[in-house]
Amino acid sequence: MTDADEEKLAESTLLSHLLELRDRILRALVATLVIALPCLYFANEIFTWISAPLRAQLPEGARLIATSVVAPFMTPFKLALLAAFFFAMPVILYQVWAFVAPGLYKHERRFALPLFVSSVILFYAGAAFAYFVVFPVIFNFFVMTTPEGVEMMTDITQYMDFAVLLFFAFGLAFEIPVATVLLVRTGLVKRETLAQNRGYVLLAIFIIAAFLTPPDPVSQTLMALPMYALYEAGLLLSRVLVPAKSPDAEEDPA
Repeated sequence: MTDADEEKLAESTLLSHLLELRDRILRALVATLVIALPCLYFANEIFTWISAPLRAQLPEGARLIATSVVAPFMTPFKLALLAAFFFAMPVILYQVWAFVAPGLYKHERRFALPLFVSSVILFYAGAAFAYFVVFPVIFNFFVMTTPEGVEMMTDITQYMDFAVLLFFAFGLAFEIPVATVLLVRTGLVKRETLAQNRGYVLLAIFIIAAFLTPPDPVSQTLMALPMYALYEAGLLLSRVLVPAKSPDAEEDPA
């Protein structure tokens, strides 16, 4: 092949990849918009459900408030769009997988597919853990520590921002086993190195949890402890999923 033929082939290949990427992005957007329609219809009900953990801990007679004229409409509307993105996450991740998979070897696809499925499951497990475990504990802590003579009146927009942040923070935190397995599988970090530096990992986890959670020790601990448990689970999974003779598990012949 001449240089001109090779250049044309490279251009056609790049163009086909760009068209494939466009199609995948459009499919993800369409899926998100389709899911957004019922979410928008039930926007107020979604906000009521999201705010239930806080309202259950508020003193009798206390309510959430709206400090902006448009907040009663815009806050549930924004929450509905975020909920659509949240529920469309499997479709979005699948489109990413479908775009990347053709470039992987057969054994890489067999390895990556379980990680893809587990990453989706772990993300939703983290969000569920935040809602059913973390929210009741930290809201009870906030209500109990409210000074005497102060009435806790939370703005609905600030509450939505707070809740969504924790949902995604815990969802991403629960991806630690997948990240650990990938680090070991790709050989970037040896399994023995990760196991020997547990103390540093625990310290880093508490620092990360401090940035992702509100500035109180309760929510920080509720995020850090599961993160560390998932880190240990990732080490165990790496022993099962990564072959013993892989580069990260080889021993020094000396």
